[in-house]
Amino acid sequence: MLLEGKIAVIYGASGGIGSVVARAFASAGATVVLAGRTMEPLVALADAIHAAGGKAEPTPADALDSSAVARHVDAVVDRFGRIDVSFNLVGIAHRQGRPLVDIPVGEFADPIREYATTQFLTATAAARTMVPQGSGVILMLTTQPARLAIPLSGPFGAAMAMVEAFSRNLAAEVGPSGVRVACLLSTGSLDTPGVQGAIRRHAAASGISVAEFEADFAQHAVLKRSTLSRDVADVATFLASDRASSITATAVNISCGLIPG
Repeated sequence: MLLEGKIAVIYGASGGIGSVVARAFASAGATVVLAGRTMEPLVALADAIHAAGGKAEPTPADALDSSAVARHVDAVVDRFGRIDVSFNLVGIAHRQGRPLVDIPVGEFADPIREYATTQFLTATAAARTMVPQGSGVILMLTTQPARLAIPLSGPFGAAMAMVEAFSRNLAAEVGPSGVRVACLLSTGSLDTPGVQGAIRRHAAASGISVAEFEADFAQHAVLKRSTLSRDVADVATFLASDRASSITATAVNISCGLIPG
């Protein structure tokens, strides 16, 4: 199995994408540390993974709090001896569907700050553990507003572009120690609640139905479909494995051909 024996931490593990990635990592042989602020859904996910024959441990962690992240990483290392994979899939509340000129500065800047905060805290905490051990993989997820001119995306495009830039810079610093950092560049997974909410707002702002918006969106992709959470999980499993040992400082394009290059 691709991740046999790996210790993988997933922040935001009970979310729409996080839960699918957690199941995929466990199926590939990893022990998955499920991190989040609310324990009940994490426990339920861990129980489901155990029932399927996998290994998972629910753990409390506020990925926006520096002290909490530091304590969490220390606890994982104390428990398992190391961290092999860290993947932050925490979603930050933000508003789409309105022109940028109509958005107050706080509504634009606050989500960018929070995306920057959580990715910085979890990635650098993982890096501090991985660099001395000489190995490790740090993963992040971005979507097409980071690269394409998409109206009514609010602060989301700027936040995603920031995540990509941060991942490349961190990769350059930790790469000589054998640690890899990479993004997965998605269309946004239409089978998750967060993306569905954004689509509803975009459709309303455009004066069309959700079904019409989704159909038009898919037509712009080469595969005529959007990225699903399972696509993210499958590619993340590969990127987290030793078979992807040459991939770092990049955003792996899983946009179904929506984003060229």
